[in-house]
Amino acid sequence: MKNSKSNKTKSVSLPKAPTGIQGLDEITFGGFPKGRSSLICGSAGCGKTLLGLEFLVNGARQFNEPGVFLAFEESPQELIANVSSLKFDLDRLAEDGLVTLDHVRIERAEIEESGEYDLEGLFIRLEHAIDKIGAKRVVLDTLEGLFAGFSNEGIIRAELRRLFQFLKDKGVTSVITAERGDVTLTRQGLEEYVADCVILLDNRINDQVSTRRLRIIKYRGSSHGANEYPFLIDEGGFSVLPITSLGLQHQVSNEAVPTGVPDLDAMLGVGGYYRGSSILVSGTAGTGKSTLASSLVISANQRGERALYFSFEESPGQIVRNMRSVGIDLQPGINKGLLKINANRPAFFGLEMHLVSIHKLINEFKPAVVVIDPITSLVSASNYDDVRAMLTRLIDFLKFEKITGLFTSLSNVDANFEKTDIEVSSLMDTWLLLSDIELNGERNRGLYVLKSRGMAHSNQIREFILSRNGIKLIDVYVGTGGVLTGSSRLAQEARDQEDVVARRQEVEMRSASLERKRKSLEAQIGVLRAEFQAEAAEIGRLVSQQEQRDQRLAEERSQMASSRKNNSRLGTGRG
Repeated sequence: MKNSKSNKTKSVSLPKAPTGIQGLDEITFGGFPKGRSSLICGSAGCGKTLLGLEFLVNGARQFNEPGVFLAFEESPQELIANVSSLKFDLDRLAEDGLVTLDHVRIERAEIEESGEYDLEGLFIRLEHAIDKIGAKRVVLDTLEGLFAGFSNEGIIRAELRRLFQFLKDKGVTSVITAERGDVTLTRQGLEEYVADCVILLDNRINDQVSTRRLRIIKYRGSSHGANEYPFLIDEGGFSVLPITSLGLQHQVSNEAVPTGVPDLDAMLGVGGYYRGSSILVSGTAGTGKSTLASSLVISANQRGERALYFSFEESPGQIVRNMRSVGIDLQPGINKGLLKINANRPAFFGLEMHLVSIHKLINEFKPAVVVIDPITSLVSASNYDDVRAMLTRLIDFLKFEKITGLFTSLSNVDANFEKTDIEVSSLMDTWLLLSDIELNGERNRGLYVLKSRGMAHSNQIREFILSRNGIKLIDVYVGTGGVLTGSSRLAQEARDQEDVVARRQEVEMRSASLERKRKSLEAQIGVLRAEFQAEAAEIGRLVSQQEQRDQRLAEERSQMASSRKNNSRLGTGRG
């Protein structure tokens, strides 16, 4: 009997060629299928060529896999010029034999379609380029240029199959770009079925804001991310952000991060925020939300930790100037490279592009503290639901990276302060509420800790004072008339002090009067005691005199008795 184990099929993972593109390797679970073809399709301007080029460049630089780029629309010189700002150094890679750039020029007017048509010449050209540098990667950009002059769909389909099979037989990992069709993913409608991996790029406009998105249509032999993912093209190249939630498996820390405000540290049971926690500071305009955020930033910088400040309302210079007025100087942190302020209007680009850029800057800068100020401004770039979803993903990302995140939220004057417009309070570990307390023609600030998970915190409202020496929290006056702040509190404290002084004086006066009575009573007692002692002494003297008198009488009686006896004896003898 055969061993049952021999009947079991051994699981073999699909070999993959990493792209080196941030985020793309994550959602493809390792990269493109190694030794197979991947199709990148999309409309004009969505980034197909750039993705192919970066796949090729990263292969040569990072993975020691030379590559061939065959273009049907742009010449090598044009490609080099187009990506020069991205620091790809295509010309240097070409000189070093790591990349071959080739261009096949096809003019529709010069083509006469007659008889059989095949790609044999292209195969020979490709094979030569591949063998010359030992290429492991090939990019063809784009297929429409190759079949521009031909209308026989049967021939086109047959040659497409031959092309994909040729690349597979050569053992190269190939990326082929194609324009999106009206109904199908590509104009020919066949590439998507022949390719092992198909990725769709999209550049859509919503409310006059452009957002690029990527979706993996299929990936033979491998699981992959199935959602739409925003991607960014900037000076660093192509980067993709997975927007699926990172889940709730992040590690937690018991380390307390000082808030930058000692009085607030005292209100929080552990002496600050937990490292890696999420903090919400909400309140109406002018209550000091940005100041609290800046206090956390400068506290981190003073410990030598990096901080990243995302502002959607103020420029970096304006933030630095304004914070100086309350004794918070952010400039030294900027000069030392410990603080970076990134300022953009929310409508500068789409909501998901904001998320992509935030992720990218965090990965590059490696901060310990991140500030988003304010999250309510993001609503102008999308709706509340989208903003809430974006913040959920961002919070999960920060927690996963053990980054302390502080988010400010602007509250409407007429709204319920214990509820945020975006409704993200449940996602926050600590929630600080700043409010205006209006009394007697004054508006003063108040702060209290609405919640702080995992710590015993103060439940007191504290007056929030901004001065040239920084932030100070003082106890508000709570009496029969309610909560008093500002000059009302000072006046009440003065009245309370006067009452204390008056009561102290009254006690002192009564104590002095009582002391006088005590002394008078003691004097009277002294007189009575003296009289008593004098009378007692007189009585003692009289008692002593009486005793002496009684003693003399007794002695005299004794003498008289003795005398009578003697006289009696004498008379008897004479007779």
